[in-house]
Amino acid sequence: QVQIAESGGGSVQAGGSLKLSCTISKWTDSGFCMGWFRQAPGKEREGVAGLYTRGGQRYYGDSVKDRFAISYDDGTNTLYLEMNNLKPEDSGVYICAADPAAWYTVKGVMVASDFKYWGQGTQVTVSS
Repeated sequence: QVQIAESGGGSVQAGGSLKLSCTISKWTDSGFCMGWFRQAPGKEREGVAGLYTRGGQRYYGDSVKDRFAISYDDGTNTLYLEMNNLKPEDSGVYICAADPAAWYTVKGVMVASDFKYWGQGTQVTVSS
């Protein structure tokens, strides 16, 4: 069973930074896709950033481009999301997900329905 666990959320003032971490249990010897989603109250789950663990095109949502950076450490099976210049609209539960395929490279957008495995999420609150 694939296990995913996020950490690193918290409260920060606008303009500040946070770095989220997501560890995934060893579940395949092949490359796979991992992504960060966020969900605010009353809103749909939004794709924030994604990558394929063997490299290639990375995905960033339009609202986070040039502010967020996603990376993966193959040695520790850990996905990171470095978030800079945070804004109040970045607030929400940040959820890590994984799937064998990186459908965003085909569709041009990262959507929740393309991911099979999910973590529980970590709360990020940005105050103005």
